[in-house]
Amino acid sequence: MLDVKTDITLIPNKEFSRLATDAQIARAAQALESNNIHTIIVDTGEEAKKLVFELVPEGAEVLANVSKTLEKLGITEAIDKSGRYDAVRPKVMALDRKTQANEIRMLRSHPTYIIGSVHAVTEKGQVLTASYGGSQLGAYAYGSAKVIWVIGAQKIVKDLDEGFRRIEEYSYPLEDERLRATLGAPTKIGKVLVTNLEAAPGRVTAIIVKEELGY
Repeated sequence: MLDVKTDITLIPNKEFSRLATDAQIARAAQALESNNIHTIIVDTGEEAKKLVFELVPEGAEVLANVSKTLEKLGITEAIDKSGRYDAVRPKVMALDRKTQANEIRMLRSHPTYIIGSVHAVTEKGQVLTASYGGSQLGAYAYGSAKVIWVIGAQKIVKDLDEGFRRIEEYSYPLEDERLRATLGAPTKIGKVLVTNLEAAPGRVTAIIVKEELGY
C-alpha cells in the first residue's frame, strides 16, 4: 500500500473518474450476481435513492455509513434525521470516543442494515473497500443482516490490480483532501476488504448507477 508523508498533497489520477461503458457495467453486474451479490443497474442517483428506501423498511435499524455518495443523494440525512428509522449514526455520535469506544464499536459492527458504498468493483465481480480504521468493514463482511451498496459506474475496473490502483491513486487522495479540510488531519489506507463471494445469497445488494457518484 501507498505510504505517503503527511505533508505531501496528492494529485488524484483522473483516469479513475471515467464512467464505465454499458458493456463493462453489464459484465460486472453479471459477475456480481454469480458471486451471490444481487445487482441492480439504474440510470440516475434519484432512481438509486428511491430503490434504497424500497429495500429498507421503516423502523429498521440502519447505519448510513460515511459516504460522499450517500451524502450527495440525501440518503444519509433521510436515514439519520427523518425519524422513520432506528438510525445508528446519531447514537454513535452521542457517545464519547475515549470512554465509550467499545460501545461505538459494537453499534457500528452489526447494525441490521448498513448502507454505504465501495471504492472499486472488478469486471469479475470482486468488490474492494478501503478504510483507515475499518469501522464499516466488519458489517460489510459479516455483521449486518443486510448490506446495500450504492456504486457510481466510474468505480468499475478491469481487475484487482486496477482496483488497488484506483484506491491508491484516486480514492485515497480525495479522502485525504476531505479529511484535511474538515478535520485538519490526513488519512491512510489502513485496511482493504476484498469481497470475492458472498456466502449468503440475498444478503448483499449492489446498486450500480450510471453516473459519477462519490470516489
